[in-house]
Order: sequence, then structure tokens, then C-alpha cells
Amino acid sequence: MNHAFGPAFHETLGFGLLLAGFLGGALLGTGFLREGFLGGYGSPRRRLLRLAHIAAVALGLLNLEFARCSASSSPLASLGFAVGALAMPIACALVAWSARFYPVFAVPVVALVLAAGAALKGVSP
Repeated sequence: MNHAFGPAFHETLGFGLLLAGFLGGALLGTGFLREGFLGGYGSPRRRLLRLAHIAAVALGLLNLEFARCSASSSPLASLGFAVGALAMPIACALVAWSARFYPVFAVPVVALVLAAGAALKGVSP
């Protein structure tokens, strides 16, 4: 494969994100039963932090799959999946901290859209 980063990088990133997502979920779970935890169940702060931990797990799995996928050798897909996977949980946490960081969401969204498009192009005949 001709990834921007090799398969071993994507495997390490994937398992690292899984671990971060599981630990983040465990931390969030410590306040689960407290009614006002992080502003309450439906508060934007708590929802964004839940999204951050789920994004870490999901994008970790995506990077693991990309590491094992021989159909796509796109360096753009490799770079996009790596940048998007790292940036999405960070963007969620930043926006949970302060809404002024909302524009940061453009980084992981653009990276992941480009990555998916490049990977799709690599598997299409």
C-alpha cells in the first residue's frame, strides 16, 4: 500500500483512539447518575462530550479497517482518515468547552469527506 502513513500507523492510531474512547466513556460514566452533571443530560456540553468519546471509538475502528484494507492505496485517504480521527474528538471537546471553537469542526469534517471520497475512488473500477 502507498498510504501517506503506513498500515502500522493506522493500527496504532486505531487502537489508541479505542482506548481513549473507552477511557473517556468511563470518565463520563462517573457522573451519569448525577442529574446536573455537565449541565444535565440534554445539555450541549454533555452531548458534545458523549459525541467526542463515540467519535474516538468509531474513527478508531475506521482506521483499523483502513489499515487492513488493501483496495485503497490513496495517500489522501490515509492522511484524511488520520487527521479526521484525531481532530473530531478534539473539536467536540473544544466546542463543549466554548462555543467559539465551533468553526474547528470544519477540519475533521473536510478531512473525513476527502478521505472517504479518495478511498471510494480507490475501490471503484
